[in-house]
Amino acid sequence: MSGAEERLRRLLGGEETAWLVDRVHRRLEQGRPPTGTVTLATATPGQRRAIEVLLGRRAGAGASLSVSLDDVDRMLRDSGVTDGGLREAVVRLRGPIRDLAGENAAQAAAWKRAFARLDALVADRSELAGWRSWLESTGVVRRLTATADEARTSLDRLAAVLARLPSPGLPLGRLAAETCGDAHALDEGRPLATLALSAARALAGLPYAGEGGADARRAAWAAVGVHLDDLSSLVLCLGLSGDGRTPTGRMLSAAKAAGEPCVLTLRQLRRHERPIPAGLVRICENPVVVAAAADELGPACPPLVCGGGRPSAAVWRLLELLARGGAKFAYHGDFDWGGLAIAAAVHERVGFAPWRFDAASYAAVPSAAPLTGRPCPSPWDPELASAMARRGVRVEEELVLPELIADLGSAPP
Repeated sequence: MSGAEERLRRLLGGEETAWLVDRVHRRLEQGRPPTGTVTLATATPGQRRAIEVLLGRRAGAGASLSVSLDDVDRMLRDSGVTDGGLREAVVRLRGPIRDLAGENAAQAAAWKRAFARLDALVADRSELAGWRSWLESTGVVRRLTATADEARTSLDRLAAVLARLPSPGLPLGRLAAETCGDAHALDEGRPLATLALSAARALAGLPYAGEGGADARRAAWAAVGVHLDDLSSLVLCLGLSGDGRTPTGRMLSAAKAAGEPCVLTLRQLRRHERPIPAGLVRICENPVVVAAAADELGPACPPLVCGGGRPSAAVWRLLELLARGGAKFAYHGDFDWGGLAIAAAVHERVGFAPWRFDAASYAAVPSAAPLTGRPCPSPWDPELASAMARRGVRVEEELVLPELIADLGSAPP
């Protein structure tokens, strides 16, 4: 070790001056010059003596210790300890200086590239704008992926998934295989599945984080037409005409003759390719309507389909078969923002006339239950959403059950 090197380590390489070297090192990494004054709030006697030896004069009194970096730089140069002054001294003691600003800029550019394809898709899908902001504010993508490169792979796949949504009657595994090249890419627990499910909730008008559990996950995917499997997706109906030529048709015929509700799986409906003939089909949101109609009307109940909240893939498939059979639809649901969001999805998909589901019907029902949640439009009757916003109460479907059953009972055969 040379004399200059030994002297440098004696002056600045000890524990008592480590704080000073560390401060200068951080400044240099941040792209700031080693000038000005640094202060140690509470200095030990040893730290104060080390600075006095370094500068060759008293370091002041009091608890704090202030050091002029310009004076240290000048001393190192004038004494011949380092020709490059304080910067050179810190490099020799701590190693090369990182360019944190450059690293941060490069990292920011990498993350921007990671989101590029997704952002291009969101730019054309205004319904996803809030969800995209949520991704940014929560940092969920950075938590789920280790690097920007890994995030780019996941987000590119996510964009491919979203380009296919909503997509009625599509199995989740097939969606994953066709968009990601991996039939299990959207399986529960995978980072991409977490992101895709939050996007599905956004498209369905649900909270982005959503509830946990298999039922909530199944419902969120079903809201955009994706089903997890053919057997767990169900639809409840009553009074639908069947036929004697297919298994599903025979089930419907038997249930209608008995006046009993019928539960169909997506598997059954996917295998039933014939249109289901019908005239006016009423759609309700809650199973209690179907149960009451079966109790009161039995075999005389006209065609009734229950959406069961967010329509499942089985619900959409049944409505599709009914529409192909010439059916027209009338809809009733809960008078709350969630109910309007569900109805809007049904209206967009198959169209309907409101069944006691307009502004006048809402105003006629007393309720003290407060209306909460995010407002949603009612395209079949724009005044309904405005009336709900003004009144601020929700009306559950059960409160008008007698009127609904009376309508069903008076329907022409």
